[in-house]
Amino acid sequence: MVDLDTREWLLTNGLGSFASGTVSDVRTRTYHGWLFAATNPPSGRTLLLSHLEASLELPKQLIALGTNFWGFGQIDPTGYELLRYFDINPVPKWIWGEDNWQLSRQIIMPYGLEGAEASDVVDKFSTSLYARASVSSCLSHRLLIQYRYEGNDAAILKLRLLISDRDFHNQQKSIPDLHFSQLLGQKQVCLQAIDSGHFGTPWHLRWTHGRYQPDAVWYWNYHLPEETRRGLSDREDLYSPGYLAVTLRPGDVVTLEAKVGFPDRFQSILTDESFAEAIEIEQERLCQIFGQQGMGDKQQDKGRGKMGEMEKQFLPKLPTLPTLPNPQYPIPNTQSPILQQLLRAADQFIVYRTSIGSPTVISGYHWFNDIGRDTLISLPGLVLVPQRFNLARDILRSLGLHCRHGLIPNTLPDADSEPFYNSIDAALWWIETLGLYLEATQDWQFLTELYPVVQQIYKAFIGGTRYNIQVDSLDGLVGWDARGVALTWMDAIVDGQPVTPRRGKPVEINALWYSALCWASRWAEILSEQEAIPEPSRLAKQARRYSQHAQQVKESLQKFWNSQLGYLYDTIEPDDRRNSQVRPNAVIALSLVHCAFSEQQGRQILDKATDRLLTPYGLRTLDPTDSEYIGKYAGNSEKRDRSYHQGTIWGWLIGPYIRAWQRFYPSEPLPFSWQPLLEHLCDDACLGSISEIFDGDYPHIPRGAIAQAKSVAEVIRHFQG
Repeated sequence: MVDLDTREWLLTNGLGSFASGTVSDVRTRTYHGWLFAATNPPSGRTLLLSHLEASLELPKQLIALGTNFWGFGQIDPTGYELLRYFDINPVPKWIWGEDNWQLSRQIIMPYGLEGAEASDVVDKFSTSLYARASVSSCLSHRLLIQYRYEGNDAAILKLRLLISDRDFHNQQKSIPDLHFSQLLGQKQVCLQAIDSGHFGTPWHLRWTHGRYQPDAVWYWNYHLPEETRRGLSDREDLYSPGYLAVTLRPGDVVTLEAKVGFPDRFQSILTDESFAEAIEIEQERLCQIFGQQGMGDKQQDKGRGKMGEMEKQFLPKLPTLPTLPNPQYPIPNTQSPILQQLLRAADQFIVYRTSIGSPTVISGYHWFNDIGRDTLISLPGLVLVPQRFNLARDILRSLGLHCRHGLIPNTLPDADSEPFYNSIDAALWWIETLGLYLEATQDWQFLTELYPVVQQIYKAFIGGTRYNIQVDSLDGLVGWDARGVALTWMDAIVDGQPVTPRRGKPVEINALWYSALCWASRWAEILSEQEAIPEPSRLAKQARRYSQHAQQVKESLQKFWNSQLGYLYDTIEPDDRRNSQVRPNAVIALSLVHCAFSEQQGRQILDKATDRLLTPYGLRTLDPTDSEYIGKYAGNSEKRDRSYHQGTIWGWLIGPYIRAWQRFYPSEPLPFSWQPLLEHLCDDACLGSISEIFDGDYPHIPRGAIAQAKSVAEVIRHFQG
């Protein structure tokens, strides 16, 4: 196969919509396309506009600029051969050319809440009814594309629309019952699929100049080689309703906008300046979030003042958060180019969920939705480090409000659906992350609001809850026993059976339980000293009870110590057998705010983890010398799932490793170089983001989701730019 540059790019809009493709402009995945619209934010993601197939007509030359894989093994056309330049900053930009001509293309996906008022409300993500109404009226899913021509002669740019109306997980097929309607207006066309009498998502395309020619045709049998490698369906049919022909003189520009919904007579006029304005608005938005230096241009002062006034108008009154009492989350140095890129990547995961009227965190692109556990692990890096404390508070509150039977949901509900509570650790990560937020802000009013949720979690774990989750009265440790499910973060299931069952008492779960008890004791004591709190003596008694239970758990955690191996058992199984496999969960146990293990134990654990698990991209999930180790994450779905936690490297685990190292080796430098991971961020896989996983075996090829919230968050949390 021709060696194409298939590194990927990603644009998002804060609502779950996205655009994605490759440097060489060839589509290799089901998830490549220019407008995947989240019709039920952040869910219901539907491919509407796949791409525009471009060709350039010169006086003596017809040049096809597209690149496509076809099912019969051919690449046609071969526009990648004319590609001279690509960059993602500030937006994806391609330049094709030869000696006598040059054509550039830029793409931007504007933030999905239109207008300054909406941007401000959603950045703060107020959960007030007024703010919800303001937000719901401003949701927008759109894409801007701009072409610029330079050359010796005038040229005709032909842009053929390739469209779809399908779920983002599936491919479109040309079937007799699938039709597309189009209604042509002044410099715009409105499009909608009709499938067996059911209407699809309406959307429209506008342009600044050019002549649109209806010319309906199906293009069959596109090949998606990444899906072939993943053992999935790898063929796609796309429909073209017509094409736009634009006459361009040297220096001319044409701008297009694809937008979900029917045309609105009140929408702004599309001009060739609209693209630059969209970039400026996005820079201003990032500047507002992360601070002025390095995130925008000199015009940001005016924008920041304007936004500040709108905060007063549209946001509910919130208590002022004090200056940080410690340097745990210092204001980031946004002048660092690497940190700028990381913060931009972080912002792509923060989205608005309409079903709950609150912010949430997309776990990864392209295919993940919001996952409770991942959200909580990601929050310190995504929002506490950049001091987006109101956002952290709203996410913690939203998850807390959905606590049932002492469990925090691992999947938040779409409209007319229920959350999934298939996690033992989401509730414990919620307490740990709440603790980090409170330590950073001293926001004891918020603690007063959420303390009943802490009590609910404690009572449910003590009394027993779903999946036979219950604290053992003999040792104070928490365990679970339910077959056919996987409740920890190692949650892969094949043919109805967990690959790493971990029933019983997993080590990191009980480390989280110990830390939760320590937090609960501290909080009960703090609240008992608040003047406005009734029955302070009752809270003081709770503080003592939590403290006594924490001490019991601390002593019982020694059951996990494998003195012969100098490591922690991964799980104490229901029949009391110990699993001695070397996994990164021991490192997670060392990394929490409250740690129950001695300095000697911590150093031994880290020494072995460094030797067996550490790579430049994160930690392996299993010791390579283990007979169950699988060094490559490849093959069909079953093979990939079996290797997911059996040696595959997870990028987010670099964070727990660093925290544990800094605790037990505070005066020694980290035993790895940041360089490979930063090169991956800037120049590999998804440019400007960090992959979910990597092969355990060298050369540690990036795999899984091309952009993962936890991976980005943990690097932000520790990278010193």
